[in-house]
Amino acid sequence: MQTNEQERSTSVTQSAGTARPEVERPLGQPEIDALTLADGRRIALAGLLNLRDLGNYPVRGGGSVRWRTLLRSDALHALDADGLAVLRSLNVRTVVDLRTQSETQIAPSLLEGLAVRRAHVSILRGDLQPLPPELDAIYRFMVDDCAGAIAEAIKVLCAADAFPALVHCSAGKDRTGIVIALLLAVLGVPDEVIAADYALSARYLDPDATPAIGHLRASTGLGASLTRPMLTSPPGLILKVLSWVRTAGGSVDGYLLDHGLSRADLGQLRSVLIV
Repeated sequence: MQTNEQERSTSVTQSAGTARPEVERPLGQPEIDALTLADGRRIALAGLLNLRDLGNYPVRGGGSVRWRTLLRSDALHALDADGLAVLRSLNVRTVVDLRTQSETQIAPSLLEGLAVRRAHVSILRGDLQPLPPELDAIYRFMVDDCAGAIAEAIKVLCAADAFPALVHCSAGKDRTGIVIALLLAVLGVPDEVIAADYALSARYLDPDATPAIGHLRASTGLGASLTRPMLTSPPGLILKVLSWVRTAGGSVDGYLLDHGLSRADLGQLRSVLIV
């Protein structure tokens, strides 16, 4: 097993910040902020708005998510040579692309020279255009109608050699947000931390601070239908997702087991991602 020092040995790795709090009690907002905004959480690369590490989040029962092992991001179509070098230094082995086929054609991922397994699992299957304009309705549709694809995307990460891995869609917020929320819940990360991590996307996709809308219109083909409200990531929404999933499956584990994963798959995720 790698030591914590070895896990942080890449050229872009920084300290994870604060010590892990106990999670048998509700975490206070200062503790949650310290976790989600820890040094090294966001990895700033040219061409990416929303690349983040899920490491060092606490897990109920003890331990935390392994650092520099599970990453989430927006689309990879604007990566430059320096960005590719950073992903290479992180030893990324698997890239799970959750976009539709049309999105991948509009904005192909630039991963030349990286020895990675590319897995394309379109959560929405078809085009983005027919989706309802409200985030709540879109998320409810994904939980109710796209469960098989969500489980399929997580299944890719259950392979013995899948990690380090990067999961992305176009914004790294909605489809990625749901897949990552369920992954973190399987690991035992508290809901309040999952919600706070989800909410970070709005910080990095803020259209007043970044070229986010233009960047995403270019990578999705949505044009004027991509509005500022669609770039929000209210923490209460991902808490609704977790509630819907638990109602449907009895638990997050149950929901994923109902849609194609095995207990061995979930055990594999925990054995690799919890340290």
